[in-house]
Amino acid sequence: MKDGFVKVAAGTPRLSVADVSGNAAAIIELIKDAAEQGVKVLTLPELALTGYTNSDLFLQTLLLHAAEEALAQICRETKKADILVAVGLPVVRGASLYNAAAVLYHGEILGVVPKTHIPNYREFYEARHFTSGRGVTGTVALCGREVPFGADLLFRAENLPALTVGVEICEDLWVASPPSITLAEQGATLLLNLSASDEVIGKRAYRRELVKGQSARLLAAYLYAGAGEGESTTDLVFAGHRMIAENGVMLAESEPFGNGLLISEIDLHYLMNERRRINTFPSEQRPPARVVGFSLPLTDTALTRSIDPAPFVPAGENERAERCEMILSMQAHGLTRRITHTGSRTVVLGLSGGLDSTLALIVAVRAMDLLGRSHKDVVAVTMPCFGTTGRTRSNAEKLAEAYGVTLRTVDIAAAVKQHFADIGHTETDYDVVFENGQARERTQVLMDLANQTGGLVVGTGDLSELALGWATYNGDHMSMYGVNASVPKTLIRHMVAYAADSTADKRLSDALFDVLDTPVSPELLPAENGEISQKTEDLVGPYALHDFFLYHFVRCGENPAKIYRLACIAFAGEYAAEEIKRWLSVFFRRFFAQQFKRSCLPDGPKVGSVTLSPRGDWRMPSDAEAKLWLKEIESL
Repeated sequence: MKDGFVKVAAGTPRLSVADVSGNAAAIIELIKDAAEQGVKVLTLPELALTGYTNSDLFLQTLLLHAAEEALAQICRETKKADILVAVGLPVVRGASLYNAAAVLYHGEILGVVPKTHIPNYREFYEARHFTSGRGVTGTVALCGREVPFGADLLFRAENLPALTVGVEICEDLWVASPPSITLAEQGATLLLNLSASDEVIGKRAYRRELVKGQSARLLAAYLYAGAGEGESTTDLVFAGHRMIAENGVMLAESEPFGNGLLISEIDLHYLMNERRRINTFPSEQRPPARVVGFSLPLTDTALTRSIDPAPFVPAGENERAERCEMILSMQAHGLTRRITHTGSRTVVLGLSGGLDSTLALIVAVRAMDLLGRSHKDVVAVTMPCFGTTGRTRSNAEKLAEAYGVTLRTVDIAAAVKQHFADIGHTETDYDVVFENGQARERTQVLMDLANQTGGLVVGTGDLSELALGWATYNGDHMSMYGVNASVPKTLIRHMVAYAADSTADKRLSDALFDVLDTPVSPELLPAENGEISQKTEDLVGPYALHDFFLYHFVRCGENPAKIYRLACIAFAGEYAAEEIKRWLSVFFRRFFAQQFKRSCLPDGPKVGSVTLSPRGDWRMPSDAEAKLWLKEIESL
């Protein structure tokens, strides 16, 4: 359970209707298989011991007794397995028959959860046989002992309280107020659904959205195990749909028509952090549930779930294009509101020929289109100095021409040299003064041009640079509206590529693609043989790694050791473990040391789940110490 990961599974055994002993054997085999693979929680389908499609056979005492005997057999034969299992079977209590889930651990029945919502419409006739478990509580006699009974049961690992399991059965999820809502409010982090939902066209997709949505709404993990092959096909077909979702993300999903195990790992630390972060989550506001404890041996969990190396970037091409379009629209609409409110006649931005300023230009042009104004109201300024290369300057000029904006060229070399002379700095000393003097001169030029044209300065800096503090204080750190403030560098690449793919203008497309091929650089040190000499990623590290670190630290609230572990998996074969550790240390040193720059950021629109605005998602003292985080990295 290292780092809060617990291996879980949804299983569909091959069964035969009413062949209870045969079904028990198949279930035992599946449980043992899961335990051997390190699974700690397994859910099986609804009425898996007997089969769901027994119809009036459920009223036969012989079948019911056989189910109870088979449950006892399962307990005996899985006694040594360190796995919590939910098994579906019919359970008699008094004069009523319940469609129920028996929760087992180490050969003991911890409790029995009855189905609350009994469907009796269309193809379903459960009310003919079963009684609702709504409001029923107490115990039930099962396999020779009295065990807790009721839909109000929770099962909690005493040595890992974050693992608190709640159970609902099939239809319970489909109703207006599923039992899982109350269970989650009472502390359940992992919800199990034992199901026998039949397959009809369109139902699989709807079922998937139910599971994803419920896991997101409840900030929980959700395991769904559907009945499969072996159920009667007299009138219905069952496809064994199995799903594992976590906070709205589908971690694993089975293909239609098949039996066996679907395995993944859920992240309990992440879920608990989300619940702490979102203070509207109604924890501890419900009457307490009945909690049944069990002790689960704590072991390392080998990860099989996919770890996305680019968490800010959608994987699918269509989804990625949709994301890029939406963000561009959000940025442009944010800028139009600021233009309208200030009555600005122009927007002014520094156009370097690099990624960030290119995206800012695209946004500014879109804003003018939304306002029905000329692209000439966008004033793009190139400010060549000591490190400017012909390639970046040429791309800036091509972009300005293709978009039809006003292009101004202001060579700042003489002004910077005069400034160095004024403060007594040697021009050949390529230190921080040499670099920042140029950055601040550029910002002064932009501010003054904005005053001259009745405009506002659009900032070009991005989220990744803000995280690292890779900006000159009161230089490129400052603007009148920062359109890229919550867009990370890894995503900006795809947004510029999207703009290139979306245009029919070959000149524009070629220029955009060349911007993408240009090394990221502030171009503040003299060029070497006409080529960029100062490459940002050589100095602060790969943005792919830093964006990964940023997402998992700020969005997921994870500690450095866990981030390191995940990064080693996500970037296996691309970056060595020692390299990841080195840049992780750089990230935390810079993130803490540079907070003062983020404490006074210009306005800018939030477009994603992570932003570092002091007025929004991230508030942090500028003098907070990084010792705890760096110490953990050193111990890796």
